[in-house]
Order: sequence, then C-alpha cells, then structure tokens
Amino acid sequence: MYLLELGGEDDAFAAREAASAAADVRRIAPGLAVANAVGPDRVRGLAYTHRASDLLGRTDADLASARALLEAAPIDREGTVAVRATDVHGSSDVRSDRAERELGQVLVDRGFAVDLENPDHVLRAAFSEGRLERDEDGRGDLFPEDQGDASRGEAVSVCALGWLAAESVRDFGTRAPTDKPFFQPGSMDPLLARAVANIAGARPGATVLDPMCGTGGVLIEAGLVGADVVGTDAQAKMTEGAQTNLAHFLGRNEPSPTGVPRGSWHVGRGDATRLPVADDAIDGVVFDAPYGRQSKIDTHRLEDLVPGALSEARRVASRAVVVADRSWASEAREAGWELEAAFERRVHRSLTRYVLVLE
Repeated sequence: MYLLELGGEDDAFAAREAASAAADVRRIAPGLAVANAVGPDRVRGLAYTHRASDLLGRTDADLASARALLEAAPIDREGTVAVRATDVHGSSDVRSDRAERELGQVLVDRGFAVDLENPDHVLRAAFSEGRLERDEDGRGDLFPEDQGDASRGEAVSVCALGWLAAESVRDFGTRAPTDKPFFQPGSMDPLLARAVANIAGARPGATVLDPMCGTGGVLIEAGLVGADVVGTDAQAKMTEGAQTNLAHFLGRNEPSPTGVPRGSWHVGRGDATRLPVADDAIDGVVFDAPYGRQSKIDTHRLEDLVPGALSEARRVASRAVVVADRSWASEAREAGWELEAAFERRVHRSLTRYVLVLE
C-alpha cells in the first residue's frame, strides 16, 4: 500500500490524475490518498501529486498516536534515515519541526542513525484533519447537488507514515505560458496541461492528439512524460507557433526532467472536425475548446466546432479529455461518449474551466 500526498485545491481532480500512475487510488483525508500500487517513473510526471511513499501505517492526526505507531511498526530497512513531516493545509495542531524531532528520536531508539543531508531512507509523516468530501468513485462533479450537508462528507483525522518512494518533478515554473518562445493570451498553465495530458493517457509508447493545439502547451506536457504527440490547429499562426514551442521543449536528445525520453511530435494545420487520422489510431485525445458562446473559429461556429471535434475524437480514440468554459456533456453523449468524470477548475473570478473525462 502507498501513501499519496496530493496538491492543489481539488483532491478529487488530483486523485483522478494520480490514477494514471497508481492502482486503486482512494482518498483518506484532505490532501491524502492511498493506492495499492504505483509506478515510480509515472509519479515523477504527475502535476497534482507531490509524493508517493510506501505506507508504514496510519493513525489519528496527533503526535502521540504517530509516535506509538512508529514504535510498534515493523521496519525492515537498513542505513541512515531522516524524517520529513507536514501539516496538510495547516489543518492539524501538529508542528512539523516537533514531529520530525520526536519521530526521529523513535528511529534513533530503534537503532537507526540520522542523516538530514543525504539519508538512505526518508520517512514521510503527513497530518491531516477536516472533512473528506463525497465523491462518486473519483468522478468529480457528477453527483447531485441537492444532498445538503451529506455532500460535505465525514470528519476525519489522519496521520499517515510512509517511506518515500517517488517525488514528482516540480519544474512547471520553467514553462510558464509567457516564458515560451511563442505565447498567446489565454494559454493553459503547465500544471493543468500536464494533468489533463496524464488523464488522457500520456505515457511512453502512447500517442496523444490535440486537434485544437493552440500554442502546444498540452502537447509539450504529454511529450515530457514520454508520449508521442500530434497536433492540429485551424490557424497557420498557431501551428507555426506550436512548432516553435515543441521544437524548443521536445526537440532534444537527452531525457526529459521526468527521466524518460521525450516523445516525438508532429503539428500541422487542420480542421478538428475532419482529422487526417485513421480510425482508432490514437490512444487519447485532449483539447481546450475555444471560449465564448459567440465565438467563430475559421469556418465553424463554436456550436458546430466542438460537437464535430467530439465526433472525430470518438472515431480516432477510445478516451478524450475536454477542457472548456462550459460543459459539453450532452454534446459528448450525442457523439457516442460516456461521461466518466467531470470537474470544475476555477481559474479566476470570471473564468471556470470544466474538465470532462470521456470514455
């Protein structure tokens, strides 16, 4: 069993992304989840999971309980150790520095030497209190809204201890939209782009398509976790800009920061409603639909473009992730998709992004 330390403000969304790198993900407290198995290389490429640890045990979110758990737990490791503690969202009364000292002393009493600089093993101690919000099997906002307080979930108090197994690479700040060679306002931030790429199935050996690729942000993130990526856009300006960005971030021979070879990339001008792609040739489709109900894109109205793109995505792939400023769920169902999950991601006061996961 593994402990997952989630990031961001939406645990259901973080857990859905984590499922691309772990098996049987279940949330146990705000900011925390467990999984039956993890792929350490895949964890390195997650956006909204910071760490995965080999779970030693869990108890109540207080230091006495954590100490008792560590004193009784079987430990089959040798070498030096360090303890790293966190009070998730500042939700408990546990001070992380005190937890590190006291749990470190327990390990010393059990015969371990402490090395804070370069330990052989790191013990993670995560303390979290709050309400475990209800979620229908990680499906986000699909459950009814008229459940009153029941939807707020149960009150939980959890301390989880685990030996650090893998950490995600937190280099997203180096790919901020404004820092890319080609930039356009409204570009998706790399954290969300990485998450939706992962949910769509980006990984070594997979092929991911973005039929409205814009500046190429989603394709970059998919390529950095090893997927081969294909992009089209109706505007020549965008395809040229995306080519510049993809060449900059993926056109290198060395492994990506996540430790895997960078995926190959292909971008050209094209119509999302008439893709030059064979049936079932793609593993996952992901696109960020144009915003604004009155938008007119090239020769299509928005009301025709998105349904047409959904139909084409259904023809070429068995999974899709759609990001938009409103829900296109009914149009997705009409195109033959089943709605697996839905999430609302608040960007700022005037913009909420809807994320639909389609199978």
